[in-house]
Amino acid sequence: MDLRFHHGGVNVPNLEQAITWYREVLGFELERTFEIPPANAKVAIVRNGDLRFEIFCKPDSRPLPDERRMPITDLNTCGNKHVAFQVDDFEATIAELENKNADIAFIVREDFGKGCFIRDCAGNLIEIVEEPRS
Repeated sequence: MDLRFHHGGVNVPNLEQAITWYREVLGFELERTFEIPPANAKVAIVRNGDLRFEIFCKPDSRPLPDERRMPITDLNTCGNKHVAFQVDDFEATIAELENKNADIAFIVREDFGKGCFIRDCAGNLIEIVEEPRS
């Protein structure tokens, strides 16, 4: 089986706000929008280089529970956890995220690697990682 990553996705309460957040904070550009009528959902596909991300908006969705907004307590619930984006220079990236007032939930600087979890405008967790240099 020849699998390649295609996209990750999140559900948000406000599609336009999320499109703006992913553009301003992570540099994604809107690729396209569409609707899924049976689900009563609007969808945006945003893209940053080869990375695509799918943003759903379903008006009657329940809000993300508080325990799902922190990496440690999110592990108490089964299911998908987060998407992770790799960067070459974590320190420069974290400085840029701080300058953009990103909601940084958790930072790790260990021998096995550096990374952080940020929350998007709806509280969904996103991991940013730098692989350790050999």
